[in-house]
Amino acid sequence: MTGKAAENIRVVRVYDAPKSSGGCRVLVDRLWPRGVKKEEIQVDHWAKELAPSAELRRWFGHDPDRWPEFRRRYFAELDSRPGAWQNLIHECGRRRLTLLYAAKDEEHNNAVALREYLEDKLHRGAGKKKGDGQ
Repeated sequence: MTGKAAENIRVVRVYDAPKSSGGCRVLVDRLWPRGVKKEEIQVDHWAKELAPSAELRRWFGHDPDRWPEFRRRYFAELDSRPGAWQNLIHECGRRRLTLLYAAKDEEHNNAVALREYLEDKLHRGAGKKKGDGQ
């Protein structure tokens, strides 16, 4: 997933009905969403390691005023574990990537921030794993 494919990352609330064009569907929350069965959301991967730390999540509390600082801290956490997001990109290949989240706030959540982070990395060509040779 590089170049144009980087623009093919969707963010969908886990409680919304799955669409057939979902591609690679990945839950990116640390905690499993309440009241949801795995079969109901058609999840391909549960990438807990891509979720913000529990401390950061509690600090943020979906406060829009903290959004810029949340993103900065979350991106620093992601920078410290490149294997996690590179593995995700590698596993999903060239399929559309759908990031699933449970938060009520559709604008200020970790999936929205993660999409921004991944798109930036992919546009810079940083999504390749060592040894891919692509």
